[in-house]
Amino acid sequence: MSDGRPVPTPALRSARWYGKDDRDGFIHRSWMKSDGYPDDLFAGRPMIGICSSASDLTPCNSHLDDLAEHVERGVWEAGGVPLVFPAMSLGETQMLPTAMLFRNLMSMAVEESIRGNPIDGVVLLGGCDKNTPAQLMGAASVDLPTIVLSGGPKLDGWYQGRAIGSGTDVWRLSEAMRAGDITREEFLAAESGMSRSKGFCNTMGTASTMACLVEAMGVTLPRNGDLPAADSRRAVLAHLTGRRIVEMVREDVRLSRVLGPAAFANAVRACAAIGGSTNAVVHLLAIAGRLGVDFTLDDWDRLGRGVPLLVDLMPAGRFLMEEFSRSGGMPAVLRELDDLIDGSAPTVSGRPLRDEYAAAMRHGDEVIRQRSAPLTPDAGLAVLRGNLAPDGAVIKPAAASAHLLRHEGRAVVFESIEDFKTRIDDPALEVDADSVLVLKGCGPRGYPGMPEVGNMPLPRRLLERGVTDMVRISDARMSGTAYGTVVLHVAPEAAIGGPLALVRSGDRIVLDVEGRELRLDVTDDELRRRRAAWSPPEPEYHRGYARLYIDHVLQADRGADLDFLVGAGGSEVRRESH
Repeated sequence: MSDGRPVPTPALRSARWYGKDDRDGFIHRSWMKSDGYPDDLFAGRPMIGICSSASDLTPCNSHLDDLAEHVERGVWEAGGVPLVFPAMSLGETQMLPTAMLFRNLMSMAVEESIRGNPIDGVVLLGGCDKNTPAQLMGAASVDLPTIVLSGGPKLDGWYQGRAIGSGTDVWRLSEAMRAGDITREEFLAAESGMSRSKGFCNTMGTASTMACLVEAMGVTLPRNGDLPAADSRRAVLAHLTGRRIVEMVREDVRLSRVLGPAAFANAVRACAAIGGSTNAVVHLLAIAGRLGVDFTLDDWDRLGRGVPLLVDLMPAGRFLMEEFSRSGGMPAVLRELDDLIDGSAPTVSGRPLRDEYAAAMRHGDEVIRQRSAPLTPDAGLAVLRGNLAPDGAVIKPAAASAHLLRHEGRAVVFESIEDFKTRIDDPALEVDADSVLVLKGCGPRGYPGMPEVGNMPLPRRLLERGVTDMVRISDARMSGTAYGTVVLHVAPEAAIGGPLALVRSGDRIVLDVEGRELRLDVTDDELRRRRAAWSPPEPEYHRGYARLYIDHVLQADRGADLDFLVGAGGSEVRRESH
């Protein structure tokens, strides 16, 4: 923040549109005046874009219009001009075949909307899983003053007198119904109680993870990561965000000044401490790629080692986001991590990160633990390598079963998600509790879009015997609300001929999380024979954006961005429109 002294205002980018007395200036100003803007608004006031992913088709984002009004108040108050514009909205629970297919498309829409319009700074207003990373990717490619405001999590869910969490309890209840432990009527009755308010998932799923991580990265004001959507303090945060973005324009605080190597290192460690989603891996890799920051998949493993799990939230723990907020939220977590993170990292407030959490208080010892009493002493996401995943795979040890973190078993292979759904409950399927379920064809190109199907449901007959977890391996992702001993993001994926494509039922697979190994116990000669007989699958799509995606998407270890989007494009537009 400014210390009260005059701050020089850089030449406003919007003057390119509104500062000329020629025909083009007439066009740009006159058509805006149809909304009732007086002349003086075009004379040196920062034009602030509010990029909103509000949509009735994205229930987690359906309240963002209300938040945008509070942002607008703050912008007006600080002397700026708020201009709300839409972004493509990605509804994780609604879009087919998967919202992840469209993350890169949304990022392109955000990038071009910012670059092509008279915007001096931008507020990224989003919520559901893919919206925040997509917006950040697009904004990073333009690199204007940028601040993020998340929509906030739902209030706690309740059913039959106990708390239930978005997503996490869907998986649990679904398995319980398949095992015959609850009735279909009980399963359906939980639906309404799970979603009691506006907002995104109230577990530490991907939306909550990203809201927390962007706070740890310094691109939000404090408490963005935890305040519930229904909390009036979320509206206050929106108002303050509107004020601050105007100041950022005047101080020329661009996104690249905040999102440097320290921000990404802090995010990795924060992700471990909160038990964050594995989806954060692909999103942060993609954002770093847009900025040109040297940040790789191996950094996730290196930086996360030895970071304790401090937050007792579903799916890695017991509680929900409402309790997390009451217990002190993200500032309290960052204060506990003080000696593990870079507190000198810059933030959008203009202060170093340490100043943002120095006075934070942790209320109680259950939801947010002390460093001396963590839930797990080493909670970092693990990156596995071996002949089954030469370019890496990811597992979340905090959400896995301890007895399966070192395991060897017989592969039971499914060539596609349809093959899996057809055969998983077949009484003739040769599977037992020690088997390793292997799913192919669900990577970035193969599906396409890398869906959240990696946490494969267990065979019904094993559920009925009391089996609650098995090792599962795929080139897919899984929901941040999910749990289990699930190996994800295997790269290269099966559809482009990665070793996963060569696995057959009956092969032995070795998983050693401590040793960071994922190995197919098959000779090199045999793998060469299988590769010679392998042919790539026919692409699922032959036209439009989906075909563009298939032709240009990078693998999971590089963030699954499109190859031609890596690197920043800048904010300059050379030509006029008339």
